[in-house]
Amino acid sequence: MSWSTRELADLASTTVNTVRHYHERGLLEEPDRRTNGYKQYGVPHLIRLLQIRRLRDIGVPIAEIKRLDAGVGTSPEVLAAIDANLVETIERSQRARVEIADMLQHGSITDVATGFARVAPRLSASERSLTLIYSQLYEPEVINDVREMLDTDADAATVEFESLSADADEATRARLVEEFAETITKTLVNYPWIATPEAHLRRTPMSTAVTMVKTMHAIYNPAQLEVLERAAELARTREDLGRDPDPRT
Repeated sequence: MSWSTRELADLASTTVNTVRHYHERGLLEEPDRRTNGYKQYGVPHLIRLLQIRRLRDIGVPIAEIKRLDAGVGTSPEVLAAIDANLVETIERSQRARVEIADMLQHGSITDVATGFARVAPRLSASERSLTLIYSQLYEPEVINDVREMLDTDADAATVEFESLSADADEATRARLVEEFAETITKTLVNYPWIATPEAHLRRTPMSTAVTMVKTMHAIYNPAQLEVLERAAELARTREDLGRDPDPRT
């Protein structure tokens, strides 16, 4: 009993071209031919082809499959590498399922980072964009703090800052600087890592700083940038003044 190439391929749930490719790579022996020139494959060919397919199905590249006396195989190193990739794939799939569940529950929102879908309706367009940037720059533990910050009703200063027009007059800016500095001061007190974030960065401090500067200039107008800079400086001054004096002095 023998099979043609097409019959063998069908039995192994593969294609004729794949069988021919395995011949070319030296993984599958060429069979004898009938008098009419057609190949005649036997059970040993089918078994070896199924062995090759098994390795291919778990992700072993053809180049890493080795021909052995009793069939084919691969090295433990290759299998370990494939297993590590599978672990990453599974973790990525699990994160994707969490994200999809979040979107199904709160709406298919794609303009915020993972985990922010629930708070997205209360965020401005700029704040939504910032969640995406923060998620790439900061470690997950501080992203939880960011989500906590945003999961509260914005105070009047924040609301006014987010809607401040580029042509706001100096009186409006000066007043908002004072009010927004209070907001920033409270945030620095509640989340001290903001003042010294180096231990929580996913990128280098320089890369993070450059990315944040570019982002802020892209999402905020000149008036907002000026108010933010002045308010942050005022908040830092107030924070310094509020610290306990050094007992050694």
